[in-house]
Amino acid sequence: MATRAKKSPARSAQTSAAKAPKPIEFTKEQELEAYRQMLLIRRFEEKAGQLYGMGFIGGFCHLYIGQEAVVTGMQMSLKEGDQNITGYRDHGHMLACGMSPRGVMAELTGRRGGLSKGKGGSMHMFSKEKHFYGGHGIVGAQVSLGTGLAFANRYRDNGNVSLAYFGDGAANQGQVYESFNMASLWKLPVVYIIENNRYAMGTSVSRASAETDFSKRGLSFNIPGIQVDGMDVRAVNAAGEEATAWARSGKGPMILEMQTYRYRGHSMSDPAKYRSKDEVQKMRSDHDPIEQVKNRLIEKGWSTEDDLKKIDKDVRDIVADAADFAQSDPEPDASELYTDILL
Repeated sequence: MATRAKKSPARSAQTSAAKAPKPIEFTKEQELEAYRQMLLIRRFEEKAGQLYGMGFIGGFCHLYIGQEAVVTGMQMSLKEGDQNITGYRDHGHMLACGMSPRGVMAELTGRRGGLSKGKGGSMHMFSKEKHFYGGHGIVGAQVSLGTGLAFANRYRDNGNVSLAYFGDGAANQGQVYESFNMASLWKLPVVYIIENNRYAMGTSVSRASAETDFSKRGLSFNIPGIQVDGMDVRAVNAAGEEATAWARSGKGPMILEMQTYRYRGHSMSDPAKYRSKDEVQKMRSDHDPIEQVKNRLIEKGWSTEDDLKKIDKDVRDIVADAADFAQSDPEPDASELYTDILL
């Protein structure tokens, strides 16, 4: 009679998604840092939407409003030299990495002071200095490139980790799973962050994905995953600390499914009629990432309403300055058409 082979502890431990760590209790300074960073992203995106409506921004424009806690919490878990790469909903990631609001906004309006000299627009900005390797317009392409960044880190033995952000829609792309296989096989230091905002380009996850728990997407490659409340910056940070420590220690990749929500349509041209206004309003009133931090600051006596209004004013001034610069800065000279070209 044949005997059943025993499962190894390592393999059986990865037959289901890992349990999310408890949210980290932030200090006053961490709460204020998160509040200011998320508010900067929110106000920047609101202004970008306004400029788009006025005709100052052309082409595509995908706003990050509602998802601010994801990149803010993850960025708080990184060390100098760690890298970020994402898709086309990328303005928030740039700001979280410390890229200039003026430079980001000027790129959106196609001006020479933009971070890609006005030639890239919303989806194509880059900063070697800030270790930001781009927004990418090809769905899922950044996952392979982020895996390549991790391969370079492992080859150089520099201790750095790469973060590859992508959405629930991109999670069904084939190159994503080729990347998972390579990263797991070679134990590459990469964290895959699936920003599950529930609707991809306009179709509910339940209608487009056979497996709606995206934290399990790497199990066939022995990649552990964690499902995270992506509307709570503390929960994001706790998961980020665990995932980056895992990858940095040589154990290979990890997947974080951030359960988040975008308040606007997929892009500025999307009226988002596939969901109800009541659903959006409920998310805003019950789970808004910025309001959660604001409430904690006030309840703990760490800030007053007036303190937080001052932070909001300071942020609005930064965004207003960026918008003024982005409308007054000259457009690139025609000669720029022939620079930065690889033949």
